[in-house]
Amino acid sequence: MEEKAHLEEVKVKNMFYKPAWKEETTSEINTKEAEFIPKVQTVTPKPKEEPKDLREPHPALKINENNPSVKPVEVIRKPNKLKPTGEPKLVENATKLALKRNKSSSPQPHLATKVKTSSTPTKMNKTKTTKKSKEKKKKDNKTQKPVKKKKEVIAPTHFPYFMDNYCPPECACYGRVVQCSDKGVDKVPYGIPYNARYILLMNNRIDSIQLDLLDEYVSMEFLVLSNNRLTDGAIEGAFEGIPALKRLYLDRNLLESVPNDLPMSLEELRLDNNHLSVMSEAVWARCPGLLVLSLSNNSLGNGSESLPNAVLSPLYNLRTLNLDHNQLKSVPLGIPLSIKELYFKGNLIEHFRGGAFNGKSELVVLDLSANRLTNKGLLKESLVNATHLESLNLEGNRLKQVPKHLPPSLKTLNLEGNLISSLKRTVFSTLKNLEHLGVARNKIFKVAPGAFRFLPVLHQLDLCHNILRQVPRQLPQALHSVALTHNKIQSVPRDAFCWGNRSLSLSRLVRVQLEHNLIDMGKLDGQAFRCLRGFQVVHFY
Repeated sequence: MEEKAHLEEVKVKNMFYKPAWKEETTSEINTKEAEFIPKVQTVTPKPKEEPKDLREPHPALKINENNPSVKPVEVIRKPNKLKPTGEPKLVENATKLALKRNKSSSPQPHLATKVKTSSTPTKMNKTKTTKKSKEKKKKDNKTQKPVKKKKEVIAPTHFPYFMDNYCPPECACYGRVVQCSDKGVDKVPYGIPYNARYILLMNNRIDSIQLDLLDEYVSMEFLVLSNNRLTDGAIEGAFEGIPALKRLYLDRNLLESVPNDLPMSLEELRLDNNHLSVMSEAVWARCPGLLVLSLSNNSLGNGSESLPNAVLSPLYNLRTLNLDHNQLKSVPLGIPLSIKELYFKGNLIEHFRGGAFNGKSELVVLDLSANRLTNKGLLKESLVNATHLESLNLEGNRLKQVPKHLPPSLKTLNLEGNLISSLKRTVFSTLKNLEHLGVARNKIFKVAPGAFRFLPVLHQLDLCHNILRQVPRQLPQALHSVALTHNKIQSVPRDAFCWGNRSLSLSRLVRVQLEHNLIDMGKLDGQAFRCLRGFQVVHFY
């Protein structure tokens, strides 16, 4: 029994002294690691080891775990309750020393945190890489911020202000000319500089113009919006505030009326190929300085005989008026006397009234081709005030005779494509200044001898596509070219080209066209060509 008691005392001593010695060594190591880790963070210290006596009992105690007199767990945490059999003071001092060292070694927050972070190096590296990537992104954002600031400096605060030398990416700029045509845009490009003079936006899909958008373009003189999709409501109020605009092209759009906010400075307006059917005098009162007005290919006159009387009277400076291809049935009354060029081609005009010009007109060019004019519809007083008229085009009407009372100032007269069957001797006697005469594509079969001799300055004569059987006699001596193709000519009289004083001198003719006729070369009289500069002037084939 005494031996057993002695063995138990030895076991108890070993249990207390051995863990205390181990605890001391581990705590020393831990304190060294705790002192070392903050200096070099790349070293990963060993994870904290709990004392073996706290995790599991001593192996000697495991053998006697059925022995009730030995309680190893209570011996560690409650040393006062032990009942020592041998040396009590030594055991008590040993337990106190162990507890003190345990207390001094257990609260190690810095070491614990270091051990935890160091025990998972991959997580730590990931966090470091994520932090680095975030820092890089922040740096990249910081480096990108000045670029955004530069863009913000360029970008306007309100539409569409940019520097004078800026050009929108959709356009091409040449000095103060901005070319944005054929780009497929559906609105006015952003950022056209305010100092632009010519802005070209034709052949796009623009369907609206922002109100007051163009007011800031104080230098703009020429604006082209041809071939877009503009309607009346889309352009309302768009042009009123443009101070220097002189030329405005709105042709080939979807307009049904003339804009009522045209600028006072306007000199040229083109509204061709729209759907215009009406216009009012008040509209034109806004732009009295207008010089050119083109309204072709519209529906003006639809449902009425003509335009309202004197509807164009406010345009007292107008020089050119184009009303081709509308549905007018008569020439409008009260046409401004300032007009020099007047075009009515392709309408339904049957009457040219005497009140078209209320006073001496400055008209120089008048085109009434492709209408329904007859000799009754073209009255004596129709052109009585057109004392400066030089060019008159009556092609493609229903005239059966050369109109009488034509202005003596005429230099060019086109009567082609009518129903004229003959030319009397005095029909051109008053046209002393006529230089070009066209009577082709009629039904002329007879020309009185000397019908052209009263035309002293006639240079060009066209008698093609008629039913003449011989070359007209006594052609003008100043004639340079005569076209007689596609007739039924069989003979050339001796006095056709060479008559009077010219029979003794060379003719001025340089071209005589006789192709597509019935001439028998064997029966030609050679004396008929005696005054010509050679047979190379005459073309038979």
